[in-house]
Amino acid sequence: MTPEVLARSLTRWFQKSRRDLPWRAVDPSTGQRKPYHALVSEFMLQQTQVARVLEFFPVFLQRFPTVESLAQARDEHVLAAWAGLGYYRRARLLHAAARTIVGEFSGRIPDDPETLRQLPGVGAYTAGAMASIVFGARVPAVDGNVVRVLLRVHGRAGAADDPRSLRFVHARASELVAVARHPGVVNEGLMELGATVCTPANPRCGACPWAAGCIARRDERTRDIPRPKRSPRVTGLVLRCAVVTDARGRVLLERAPAGALWAGLWRLPTAEMTPRRLAAALGLAGVSLRRAGRARATLSHRQVELRLWRGHAANPTACRAEDRRWFDLAALRRAGVSSAHRQALAGLLDAEPKKRPRRAPGPRSRQ
Repeated sequence: MTPEVLARSLTRWFQKSRRDLPWRAVDPSTGQRKPYHALVSEFMLQQTQVARVLEFFPVFLQRFPTVESLAQARDEHVLAAWAGLGYYRRARLLHAAARTIVGEFSGRIPDDPETLRQLPGVGAYTAGAMASIVFGARVPAVDGNVVRVLLRVHGRAGAADDPRSLRFVHARASELVAVARHPGVVNEGLMELGATVCTPANPRCGACPWAAGCIARRDERTRDIPRPKRSPRVTGLVLRCAVVTDARGRVLLERAPAGALWAGLWRLPTAEMTPRRLAAALGLAGVSLRRAGRARATLSHRQVELRLWRGHAANPTACRAEDRRWFDLAALRRAGVSSAHRQALAGLLDAEPKKRPRRAPGPRSRQ
């Protein structure tokens, strides 16, 4: 099939079959997507499934309804609104991008891909998606779903992350947006097709608008194209954490330093060490610690085990430090705390907040 035929059939399919997602809403005053909503959704969708983003997107926008409100927010408030979504570096980069937009572009999100790529955290894919879907630019937007769809339809063998495969896909995607009436619709249609029909396992070829011309389907090679990526090596990490409460029922937390897991978020006082002299090493003067269970977290490249120790502080002032603070239960529920540490606190303090389903690690997905 020619690029023209592919673009037309994909456009018709997408207009009929697309999911109703909140970031796809059109601003009645402009007839376009809302650029700020699109930017937030693109950062959230990185390495996260749509179902998870649907949970967080409206809450985040309620807290930060405009790019100006996000730019003016404190780091800890942004991380608190992101807490539970994972990959917190995205929140920091989105925050930095908002500040750049306000400081250098007078609050207006750029409409061309090259300028968009000047924003922190915006790479080739996000720039292409924003420029084409929101502003109508004729540029491709290639994510994992697009790679899989175009390799299959053209019967191209190879791994999805192989540079030759990526160059091939980028060229084919560029051909499609060059002839499309609405390039953003074609880009979004490709992603939608990969997320809902041309899935990694058990693709629904009978529902695909390109089924008649798909070489992988014809040759019964959809299981082999693309070749699976090498799984990243997963390492284990054991952390010792102290759950310290005072007479008022408050719990002591510290802000994770730069370079640590969950940097910038609040966590239990934590050390990578043997339990001997743990209280002294953590600066918990006068606190006697006893074993209190464990919590686990699965990250993209690590299996983290939190070994928990519990104690009571008779003198709360002696336990405080520059990056530590006592939290009552109401403040704890609002604080930016990682899912793993919140899980540990929920079970031990009998103050369990609403649990969120765990996100399976993996590459960027819009499923």
